[in-house]
Amino acid sequence: MALSTYTELKASVADWLNRSDLTAAIADFISLAEAQMERTLRTRQMIVRSNASFNVDFGATPADFLEVRTFKLSGTNPPTPLTFLTIDAMNQESTRLSASGKPRFFTVVGGQFRLAPVPDTNYATELVYYAKLSKLSSSVATNFILDSSPDAYLYGSLLQAAPYLQDDNRIPVWAGLYERALTDLQVADDRASTSGGALLTRARTLG
Repeated sequence: MALSTYTELKASVADWLNRSDLTAAIADFISLAEAQMERTLRTRQMIVRSNASFNVDFGATPADFLEVRTFKLSGTNPPTPLTFLTIDAMNQESTRLSASGKPRFFTVVGGQFRLAPVPDTNYATELVYYAKLSKLSSSVATNFILDSSPDAYLYGSLLQAAPYLQDDNRIPVWAGLYERALTDLQVADDRASTSGGALLTRARTLG
């Protein structure tokens, strides 16, 4: 059976489970598998570049933000990399840097970035970050994981189905196959990222 679209994936999961009465549940199995992938994978296809301006110390993270890769002031000459601090360390640093000035540090507080010192003017920034997956749906037929690693989607969905069907004996089987698929995907991506090719990022606006 072909396994290149959301519709084909749902049909394949039903076929592997030998069930024809799980249409709604299979969509949930796929969504749960995607949530697990999103917590685990960090590949070059998930890297996005965004630009924003800060004239205060807090600003919203992008809606699809997962994790910072690099963050810098892009309007300075030369561009100024911002150093990440934990929330506690940022609180201590902000007390020490009571005067406004050119930001040097950042942290993530919930759905916001915090810069320190507080900007003394408007600063352009460039954020390179890992973005959330483009989730499969009736309007999103495929994504880079389904294109390159359909086994990750299939085994991940079957793993999520096992507890629902009270088929505990299959959990170790699906878990092993799923973890191997994710590991292979990450290793292949890590290898490609260091093979000497140019890294392209998608550009979008923060918020």
